Amino acid sequence: MKVYPYPRLAGSVTARVTAVQLRGSGDSREQLDSRGSSVVEQVVALGMAERDDWQTARLALTATVPLREIETKGHWSDVEVVAVLTEGITNTRTVTRMEPRSDSHREWTGEIELDRDNHADRASLVVHVVATVQGVAGRIIGSTDQEWLIDVTSDVPFRDRQLDVSSVSFARGAEWLRSFREAPWVVDTSGRMPAVRLNSDFEGFSALVQDPGSKMESIVGEILLAQMCADVWTAVFHTAIGDLETEDDGTPLFPPDWRGAVLREMLPDVVPGRSEEDALREVQTRRAGEGSWTDLQPRIQYAAARRAEVPRILASTVRDIERLEQETLA
Repeated sequence: MKVYPYPRLAGSVTARVTAVQLRGSGDSREQLDSRGSSVVEQVVALGMAERDDWQTARLALTATVPLREIETKGHWSDVEVVAVLTEGITNTRTVTRMEPRSDSHREWTGEIELDRDNHADRASLVVHVVATVQGVAGRIIGSTDQEWLIDVTSDVPFRDRQLDVSSVSFARGAEWLRSFREAPWVVDTSGRMPAVRLNSDFEGFSALVQDPGSKMESIVGEILLAQMCADVWTAVFHTAIGDLETEDDGTPLFPPDWRGAVLREMLPDVVPGRSEEDALREVQTRRAGEGSWTDLQPRIQYAAARRAEVPRILASTVRDIERLEQETLA
């Protein structure tokens, strides 16, 4: 554990990449598909871009700092929040200053630009809180616990570059899986990161999802993957909301890890029209039995389906099937 000769924040600093815009030749711009980033893994996969000629990627960021601690302890002044993008292979470093979203100075927003020519593989994105401490300016008093990875080449937003999807017999596997032996898959949230378990007892199912052959199998596999992704979002939301820490007055706190990022990502669709803090309080209150928890379930399912892009993929699947039928008739 590193020791600092000045007081630092005890509370967590969190950050999210909320959007990615790619700029190509002729200053043409387009948004990166939402599947190109993962708030759970904290990875952006620029290889997901539909165009190969992009030159820069502009990342929109949101950071949250422990404002109450800053205000009550009074150790720090001239507080600023900065985002730093680095890559060791190319020795590239980009810094941008973020701005407070409101007078509260709890949420900060900003943009940082990645130049494709200056990056070869993966860049690390970290957010720091900087302040004047004991008369010395520019001291780092807090940072995000885990960096975001901006992957220039990968087309999947996975930290380990491989989603934890495994095929196992539910009937002969672990005891907890046996009660799900009729399910094609389950989402396991017991570990550090969520994982998908495919039921190998469904003959041909694993191959259909992981290694489709024909065009029709590919179409079916894609819609199944979208549904799995929606199930993952639903599962991690319930996991994240299941054990929240609270302040002395009962106010729920966003978890500092991927769980907090999941909640911030989904709450605008679960409780629309409310601030993140009010939405979290509303969900926590309903879950505790004050209000209808069941009424929120369709909103949670809707938010999960949107993140998994189920509507878009389903529409694309219908068009692909119609096209295949026309080709068959021709």
